[in-house]
Amino acid sequence: MKRLRFALRLVGRIAVVAVVATFVAIVSVQYARIIGKNLAMARQLASAQTEVRALEAKRADSDREIRRLSDPVGVIPEIHDKLHLVRGHETIIYLQHGDRR
Repeated sequence: MKRLRFALRLVGRIAVVAVVATFVAIVSVQYARIIGKNLAMARQLASAQTEVRALEAKRADSDREIRRLSDPVGVIPEIHDKLHLVRGHETIIYLQHGDRR
């Protein structure tokens, strides 16, 4: 009788330990998955923020270029460069990059 009681207690304790160990294992696996997703999302967020900063810089450059070309005084040098025109008392100097052998 004592042995039977002892065996039942032992089996009960082993069952409780097994259930607790299973629960801890499941929670650990889920927690690890969540941490992995969190790290992946943090990397994506950092990448997106870098891309946003690059696009904002490009937009600022484009806005400056638009303002410059919208001003007649600012567009004159661009027109002269494209059409190879000069004003009075100006000279165009062409530089050619050649092989240095």
